[in-house]
Amino acid sequence: MGMGKTVLIVEDDTDLIGIYKEILELHEFDVQTALNGEEGVKKFIETRPSLVIMDGDMPILDGYEAFKQIKEIDKDANVVIVTGFSEFEPKSQEAIKQGLIKVISKPLGVDELLSLAKKYSEIKVEK
Repeated sequence: MGMGKTVLIVEDDTDLIGIYKEILELHEFDVQTALNGEEGVKKFIETRPSLVIMDGDMPILDGYEAFKQIKEIDKDANVVIVTGFSEFEPKSQEAIKQGLIKVISKPLGVDELLSLAKKYSEIKVEK
């Protein structure tokens, strides 16, 4: 495990996972992946990533519900939701009040992906 450089990608589009993973691994990040929110919550518990990048709209458990469960496990978790909908929709605003870092409208660009990953990998949480 890299020191605080683990990024968890929760996304039901496997092509997109592949792209994110490739970019992040090129920059020395340890990348974990999950295909739906339920799997994402399990992976979060196992790997305690420094950042979670989650699709908002997924089968089984959507990104917003998964985000809530992750925050119950670790109130300091850093989670970003990427959505095909507006970042101003009510459930996005609600999640931000509950500590979601931000909602990004699709697509998530390479620069933004890397700057988020770098920003949150540098935070050393004192437990």
